[in-house]
Amino acid sequence: MNILGISAFYHDSAACLVTDGEIIAAAQEERFTRKKHDFSFPVNAVRYCLEEGGISGKGPDIVVFYDKPLLKFERILETYLAFAPGGFASFIKAVPLWVKQKLHLEKIIRKELDFKGEILFPEHHESHAASAFFPSPFNEAAILTLDGVGEWSTASYGIGKGNRLELMAELKFPHSPGLLYSAFTYYTGFKVNSGEYKLMGLAPYGEPKYVKLILKELVDLKEDGSFRLNMEYFDYCTGLRMINKKFEKLFGAPPRKPESKMSQHYMDIARSVQEVTEEIMLRMARHVHNETGMKNLCLAGGVALNCVGNSRILRDGPFERLWIQPASGDAGGAMGAALIAWHHYLGKERIADEKSDFQKGSFLGPRYNNGPILKYLEDNGLPYRRFSDEEIPGVIADLIAGENVIGWFNGRMEFGPRALGARSIIGDARSPRMQSIMNLKIKYRESFRPFAPSVLSDKISEWFDMSCASPYMLLVSNVREKHCRKMSEEERGLFGIDKLNVLRSSIPAITHVDYSARVQTVHRETNPLYYDMISAFDKKYGCPVIINTSFNVRGEPIVCSPEDAYRCFMRTEMDYLLLGNYLLDKKAQPVLAEDKDWKREFPPD
Repeated sequence: MNILGISAFYHDSAACLVTDGEIIAAAQEERFTRKKHDFSFPVNAVRYCLEEGGISGKGPDIVVFYDKPLLKFERILETYLAFAPGGFASFIKAVPLWVKQKLHLEKIIRKELDFKGEILFPEHHESHAASAFFPSPFNEAAILTLDGVGEWSTASYGIGKGNRLELMAELKFPHSPGLLYSAFTYYTGFKVNSGEYKLMGLAPYGEPKYVKLILKELVDLKEDGSFRLNMEYFDYCTGLRMINKKFEKLFGAPPRKPESKMSQHYMDIARSVQEVTEEIMLRMARHVHNETGMKNLCLAGGVALNCVGNSRILRDGPFERLWIQPASGDAGGAMGAALIAWHHYLGKERIADEKSDFQKGSFLGPRYNNGPILKYLEDNGLPYRRFSDEEIPGVIADLIAGENVIGWFNGRMEFGPRALGARSIIGDARSPRMQSIMNLKIKYRESFRPFAPSVLSDKISEWFDMSCASPYMLLVSNVREKHCRKMSEEERGLFGIDKLNVLRSSIPAITHVDYSARVQTVHRETNPLYYDMISAFDKKYGCPVIINTSFNVRGEPIVCSPEDAYRCFMRTEMDYLLLGNYLLDKKAQPVLAEDKDWKREFPPD
C-alpha cells in the first residue's frame, strides 16, 4: 500500500511516500526548483518520492493533502467580512488565487499525477499532530502543535496512543503564537515565514525590556497558555502587513528596514518577544501535561522550530521526554497526512520501541552514488582525488584542523530545514575566526548569526549541559562550564553586537553570546561516515565537536544535486568539497564559466 502525502500552495511545498507504514521518501519542492520556500505544486518532489519507492510507473494507491482548503477559505471569507470594509485590498489580492487554484485542489492533484484513486483531506493541525506522534519513538504521548494558522486552528493539543491520535482542544485564529512571532520578525526587518530563526538568534544580544509592555498591551496570556491578541495593533487580518502604525507607536520606532544596521532597540525587541513566546510554550506544555497525564510530549508546527522554547519545555516543564518533528513546518504536514491515512483511515497498527524513532535521521531525500558524481566531474573536466570510505574520516579531520571550510555532500538529503550531515558545510569549532569567516565569506549573511555544533552522541554530556539526544538540531544547551573561559569585567559590561567577538569557550565558533548552542547529536546508526569523521577528529585533535551549517548561501535552498553543490562551492570561499568519495580542492578548479557575471547579491531570507 503506497500512500503519497502532499503539502502545497502556502509555503514549503513537499511530498512524502509511506509504503506499508514505512516512511520511504520525503523532500521539499524548493530543493529541486532552487526557489526558496517554493509553494507551487510539488511535481519534482512527487516524482522523486515515486521513483525512490519504485512506483513511478503505476503511481500511489492513495493521495492525501495536508489540510482542508474549503475550511481554510471559509476562515478567510469570514475574517474579511468581520473586518469589512477594512480588508478589501488584501481580499482582492487573495481571492483570484483561490478561485483559480486553491479551491480546485482535487482537480489539480488528479491532473498533475494522472491519478484516478482516492484523495483524502485531513485537517491542517491533524496533519501536524500525526507528523509529531506517529514517527516518534513513543507508544503513547501528549501532542502539542503550534504554528501561524491552518484552517482556523493556530495551536492544538491531544493524545497519541498506539495507532490513534485525538485532538482535545485548540486555539483559533487570529490569536496565534506563530503570527505573533512573525509580526515581530517583520518589525525587526526580517522576512515573514523565513526569518523567524534570525529573530531567535538575535535575541541573546538584547535585554527583555519590552516583556511587560507586550503582555500588557498585545497579549492577554492565561495560566493555561491560551491567549488573546489585541488586534488593534496587528494588520494581518485585513491588510498586506503584519502590523500597523499603532504597533509602531507603541514601541517608539518604525519597522527596521531590511539589510539596514541592527540597533540595540531591535535586539531588545527580539529578546522580549522570544521570552514571551517561551512563556506561552511553557504554559501550554504544563496545561497539556495536567490534562493528559502523559510522560512524553511530541511537538510540531512552525513554532516547534523555536529550539530555545523547546529547551525551556524540556528543562522547566513537567515532561520527561520530548520528540520534535524535524520538518515541523508545512513541509512536515505532507508526512503527517500520509501517516494519518495509514493509521486512521486504514486502521493499521503501530508498534514503537520507546528508543528509536521512525524518521531514519530525517535522511529521506535524494542520494547520488559515486557513478553519477564521477560522470558529472569527468563531463565537466573537474580535477578531484578519490578516497575510500575508510580514508575519508582521517583526511577530512586533518583539513578541518587546518581551518579549512569544507562542503560535505554525502548520502540522502535531509528532510526539513536543518542540515544534519548530508548537505552540510563544516569547519573547526575551536577556531576563534571561523564564525566570522563562515558568515561573511561562505554564507554571505549577518555577522550576528550563530552556528550549530555537531557532536558525537556519546560525548554530548562531556561538552554540553544536556544528556539527552538531539539528532535534529531542535534543542539548545549551554557549553559546559569547564570548557568556558571567564570574561573580564570589561567584557561582561558589553552590550548588543559588541558581545559578538568575545572569546567564550574552547569551542568559540559555536558558542553563542549567552554560552548556548543549538546542538545536533550525531549517531552512527543513521549517519556512519559523518560520525566516523567527527570521531577521527576527536581521536586526532581531542575534540568531538565541529561546526555544521547548511550547504547553501543566503537566499537559496540547501543544495540537492552534485551540480548544486559544486556551483555553491565555487561561488563562495569554501576550501574543499567532498562529493561522495571525491575530494575537490578549490585551488585546482577551473574558473566557473558563469562566475564572471555572477554578483554576490542575495534576497533577504
